[in-house]
Amino acid sequence: MWLGVVCLLFWMQTPDYLERGRQALEQNHPADAVPLLEQAVTAAPGDYAAHFQLALALSLAKRDADALREYRKTLELKPHLYQADLNAAILLVRAKDFSAALPLAEDAQQQKPREFRPNYYLGEARLGAQMAGAAAEAFRAALQADPQSAAAELGLGRALARSNQLEEGAQHFEKAAALKPEYRDAPLELAAEYEKAHLGAPAIAIYQRFPENAAAQERLGQLLIESRQFAAAIPRLEQAVAASPTAANRLALAAAYRENKEPAKQIAMLSKAVAENPGNFDIHMALARALRDQRQLIPAANQFLAATKLKPDSAEAWNELAAVLLVHQDYLAGLAALDRVKALGAEKPGDYFLRAITLDKLKQLEPALASYRQFLASAGGHFPDEEFQARQRARILEREINKR
Repeated sequence: MWLGVVCLLFWMQTPDYLERGRQALEQNHPADAVPLLEQAVTAAPGDYAAHFQLALALSLAKRDADALREYRKTLELKPHLYQADLNAAILLVRAKDFSAALPLAEDAQQQKPREFRPNYYLGEARLGAQMAGAAAEAFRAALQADPQSAAAELGLGRALARSNQLEEGAQHFEKAAALKPEYRDAPLELAAEYEKAHLGAPAIAIYQRFPENAAAQERLGQLLIESRQFAAAIPRLEQAVAASPTAANRLALAAAYRENKEPAKQIAMLSKAVAENPGNFDIHMALARALRDQRQLIPAANQFLAATKLKPDSAEAWNELAAVLLVHQDYLAGLAALDRVKALGAEKPGDYFLRAITLDKLKQLEPALASYRQFLASAGGHFPDEEFQARQRARILEREINKR
């Protein structure tokens, strides 16, 4: 009798960890709930409810990996438990593990096919798994459950765009932007999809609606350049550079200035960019070419030389440097640059021609003749003017050499 009373008293004093954990969750204290629910799981490892509540607490505590483990244990003990299926699918979508999310989301959706959340997350899982057509179907079902869901409108727009149904998809991007202020920039995603489809005009129209967005103005400027609307591109790119200067938008603006016949602005802008980004190879090369085109050969050579120091293995930079030096009649320095191209194993027919005319100028007849022949052997009729000149000089050099 006394033993029974003692056991009863012990049972009455044993904490109900599951209930206390639930209470902590109801009071929005998931961090406090976790240790209580871990005790509940330890006390009753086969209790699926304890595992589920622990998974929920871990998820609310932002411990997604641990929460997912507990949801899986819950489903092992209680297969097809709707809320565990759905919650686990949400965590996997959040982690971008879409293939793992799919069967869980599908199971949840089959159990409650008319509810918003299972359809929405099934759509997200399918979209992430590159199943755009099936994703659209799930997002449509989600919108039937909640026609005012901006997230589902955006999901449907994305799914349709990726199914090459851009015209219909555009309507849903716009609806998402209208329904929720934080989706105001959603049409910019649509513009990117238009670009992927090589549809520049509708992309331009969207970017024009976002004059305060530096990235949108940068893309707008680049598209205007591609469509040869250089004057229109310049103010957009100037705005982008002023708001958030990057190598990409500065180079795009430089290209617009060049095509719009404004070399002074091009050089001024690139000079400032080089001063602010001395380690940027592409900007040095762009400035060097702009200076070269204006016959400012020594400044151009200095910029090409700076580029070679940043990328010593760039045959392009050494080639450009050699050409500028040779035009400036600095033949020895030009030959040295061509030697670097040769050492890189990157010689092309043009390099043989440059070497030939340089050696010719230096009166090194035999090496010049050999280089002319090497150029002619490799040119293949692709450089008719240079090949004509090379043949003429080769005949003259042969005669001069034979006279010796």
